[in-house]
Amino acid sequence: MVEKYSFGIDPIPYHAWNNNKQQIAVTPNNQEIRIYQQERNVNDWTLRDILNKHDLRVTGIDWAPKTNRIVTCSEDRDAYVWKQGSDKKWTPTQVLLRINRAATCVKWSPDENKFAAGSGARIISVCYFEQANDWWVSKHIKKPIKSTVNSIDWHPNNVLLAAGCCDFKVKIFSGFIKEIEENFPITAWGNKGNTLGNVLCEFTNSPYIGGWIHCVSFSNDGNRLCWVAHDSSISVADVSHGSPVVFKLRTDTLPFLSCLWINHNAIVAAGHGCCPMLYSVDANNQIRLVCKLDRSQKKEGSGLSAMRKFQSLDRQAKIDNDTMLETIHQNSIKSIQIYSSINSTATKLSTTGLDGQLVIWNLNVNVY
Repeated sequence: MVEKYSFGIDPIPYHAWNNNKQQIAVTPNNQEIRIYQQERNVNDWTLRDILNKHDLRVTGIDWAPKTNRIVTCSEDRDAYVWKQGSDKKWTPTQVLLRINRAATCVKWSPDENKFAAGSGARIISVCYFEQANDWWVSKHIKKPIKSTVNSIDWHPNNVLLAAGCCDFKVKIFSGFIKEIEENFPITAWGNKGNTLGNVLCEFTNSPYIGGWIHCVSFSNDGNRLCWVAHDSSISVADVSHGSPVVFKLRTDTLPFLSCLWINHNAIVAAGHGCCPMLYSVDANNQIRLVCKLDRSQKKEGSGLSAMRKFQSLDRQAKIDNDTMLETIHQNSIKSIQIYSSINSTATKLSTTGLDGQLVIWNLNVNVY
C-alpha cells in the first residue's frame, strides 16, 4: 500500500519529520520552510507554520527528534536553528557558517549536540552550542576538499562525518569537537580522529568514467558507507573485516540523487528515474537489485496508444498527448527519509521530489 499526498505544484526537494511523524517540514524550492500537520482520521495536511527567515532558496532541512529543533541552511550562506516555545511558535537563532558560497546540505549529529553544513565554498562547517556565550559556534573542515560538498552524513558514534563532493570523491572526516566531547571512540575507519578535520578514509569514484557524488549514507552499525554518483552507480565501502573494501554496481537507470540504508544489508536509492529501487548487499559485499518499490500498472501498448492518437486527430483535429509517467512520482525524487522502523529495520519510507508529491512506501521486511 502506498500513501500519496500533494502540497501543490511547487517542487519539494527536501523534507524532514518530527519525532512522532505527525508533522513534516518541507521547502517549496524557495526561501520558506512550511510545517504541515496531519489531522487525525483525516487524509489531509494542515499548514501550521511558515518559517521565513532566509533570504534565498533553502537547500537543507533536518529535524532533531529528541530535542525537537529544526536546522536549515540556504543559498544565503547562513543557517538557522529553530526552537519551539510553549506557545507553539518557532523562534530562529542565526548561525554564522562563515562561508563565501551557498550552503548545500545540513544534518544533525546522532546525539544532536552539533550539526554539520556543507557548502559550495569547499568547506564543511561543524557547529555546536557554546553555553558560556549563548550562541552557536562554527568550526571549519577545509583541506583537502577541492569542490562543492553535495552531501554529508554522520557516523552512529557521533564523531565521524562522511562527505560526498563534486570532485568525484567521498571522504570520511573527524568531526570531533574537544569543547563538548571527551574521547574519540575507537573505530575501524581509522584512529586519527582526535582533531577536527582529519581525513580517516578517502574513496575516488573514478575520475575518468565516474561522476560527482550526489549522496552518502552510513549503515546503522557504522561499518558500511554507501554513496550514489552521477554515473548511475551505487557503491559500498565496508570495514567489517578490517581495511575498507569498496564494491561498485553500475546500473542501467538514470542517476540516483539520494540513498538510505534501511537495515544493515539493504539500501533504497532514488533519483531521476522517479522510482525508488531496493538493493541488497550480501556477505561478500556484492550489490544486487532486489525490486522496484513502485509497482504501478503499466499503460497500454504503443500500438493501441498510436491508434488512440489517430482517432483523436480525426475527431477533434488534435493529438491527445499523454505525458504521464508510469511511476507514482512524476519527476525526480530528491529526498528519502525513514518514516517508521522496527528493530533498526525500516518498515516505511517517505519520498519527496520535484513533482510536489509526498509518497509513503510500505516495505516488505521479508524481501530483504
